[in-house]
Amino acid sequence: MDYKLTTPFTRESLKNLMQGDNVYITGFMYTARDAAHKRLVDLIDNGKELPIDIKGACIYYVGPTPAKDGQALGSAGPTTSYRMDAYSPKLLDLGLMGMIGKGMIGEEVIEKIVEHGAVYFGAIGGAAALISKSIKSAEIIAYEDLGAEAIRKIYVENFPVTVIIDSRGDNLYKRGREEYLKRKMQRKEEGKSNMED
Repeated sequence: MDYKLTTPFTRESLKNLMQGDNVYITGFMYTARDAAHKRLVDLIDNGKELPIDIKGACIYYVGPTPAKDGQALGSAGPTTSYRMDAYSPKLLDLGLMGMIGKGMIGEEVIEKIVEHGAVYFGAIGGAAALISKSIKSAEIIAYEDLGAEAIRKIYVENFPVTVIIDSRGDNLYKRGREEYLKRKMQRKEEGKSNMED
C-alpha cells in the first residue's frame, strides 16, 4: 500500500505500516552518518544535551553533495545503514522513530525498533538526484566540520521510501528472499511437470 506521512512520527502514526509499503514523507528530518552518530552517542554517554530534537525524529543516513543553483542539496543517496548499528539503539531509546538508509541493519537495532514502535525505511540508492528534488530546504545545525556528514535539518515533500522493517519487526529483505525462493521452487516443479507430460 501507499501512505503519506508527516513528521514528527509517533508510535500511532507508524503502527499500520507493513514491510513493503511505499511511503511519502513530508516534514522536517535530520541527515546524519556514522561520524555524527558517534558524536551524538558520546553526548548521551556523558549526560549532555543533544543538538537535535530526537523525540519523534526521522534520520536520513546521507552525506549529500554540494547544492547546485536552485537546489537545497545536491545528490542525496542513502548510506549503508549498518554503519549506524552501534549508535542507533541509544537514539531509539531517546525517542528516534524513523531511520532511512539502504541495506540491512543488525538484530539489536531491530529489537529496539519493535520495542519502541519505530520503522526502518529504505531509499533507492540509484535515485539520488531524484530524491534530492523532494528536499526543499537544508540547514547545517551541528558538526559543520564534518562537511558532507554534518547534521542538517532538512524539509522534505513527498520524500519516497519503502518500509523495510516495520514496527512489528517484519523484514522486507527476509520476506522478499523467502518469496523469491518459493517462486523459484514452484517454477522448477512446474518445469518438471511439463517435461513429464
